[in-house]
Formats: sequence, structure tokens, C-alpha cells
Amino acid sequence: MADEAKVRSIDELDAFRAKLILFQGKARKAIDQASEEVRRTRLWIQSDRMPYWEAQVKRRLRLLEQAQQELLSARMSEFIDNPVVQQQNVRKAKASLEEAEEKLRAVKHWSRTFETTIQPLSKKLEGVTGFIDFEIPQAIQHMVQIIRTLDAYAERLGPQTGGDRLPEETSDTATEPPNVGS
Repeated sequence: MADEAKVRSIDELDAFRAKLILFQGKARKAIDQASEEVRRTRLWIQSDRMPYWEAQVKRRLRLLEQAQQELLSARMSEFIDNPVVQQQNVRKAKASLEEAEEKLRAVKHWSRTFETTIQPLSKKLEGVTGFIDFEIPQAIQHMVQIIRTLDAYAERLGPQTGGDRLPEETSDTATEPPNVGS
């Protein structure tokens, strides 16, 4: 029959309802953590990394200028025939400056594109949030109503089954949800 449900245990439905409540809490916590991580990353890029790499570019530029000045002084000096050390210092300073400039470019890129990159993902997260905040509580409430209805049905059967729960079914057929609205 299409209007018949084969429920083996109301306790299992109640256990499922309890697990659904736990899932809702854990999922909400995970969503909140993800949102907080996005906020912290945005703040880190804009307030920490941008000023840091701007300062590094300035500092490394000064070091390059100092190394170039030392190389120029060594070339003009009568005591140093081959300014190899100074040339190496200039190469190292240039490489260091180029690294800082590359990092600064990357931070500026992420600062500009962070919102457009994160926006689609944030929208999906909002959809999951809506499911967690609205659909799951409705499902939990529906489960409570189903359990109450089945408990009332089991109480009507009372003495025939020897308990206040539904009798155990022996077949392993698929269960259909009860027609609660009828």
C-alpha cells in the first residue's frame, strides 16, 4: 500500500532527530569559522601584507643604493683593484629588491581581486547558511511531529504489542514516510 509506512523503531527516528540537531550546530560553527577566516584574510592582505611589503621595497631600495655607492667608491679607490665583493653585494641587493617588488605586486593584485574572487564562494556559503538556519530547523520540527504521531499510534496499539513503541518488523523492505498530513 502506498499509504503505509513500515517504521521499525520510533527510537531510531528520535536518535536521527538528535543527530540532526548536532549536525546543525557543527555545520553552523564551521560556516562561522569559514566566514571569520575570509574576514581575517582580507584584513591580513590589506592591513598587514601591503604595508609590510611597501616598507620592504623602500628598505631594500636603500640597501641597493648603499651597495651601489660602495661599488662606486671601490672603483674609485686606489686600494681596491677588483671590487668583486661590492659587485656581489649589488647583485644580491638587486635580487632582494626584485623579490620585494614581486611580493608587493602579488599583494596589490590580491587586494584588488580578493572581493571578486571570494564573492561567488560567499554566495554559495550564504545558500548553505540558509539551509542550516531555516531548512534544518523545519526538518527537525517535522521529525518531532512525526515522532509524536507515531507515539500516539503506538499507544493506541498498546496492549497488543506489549509496549509503548511500535512492534519490530522482520522484513528488510524500504520504509516510506508516514502520511502525516492525512
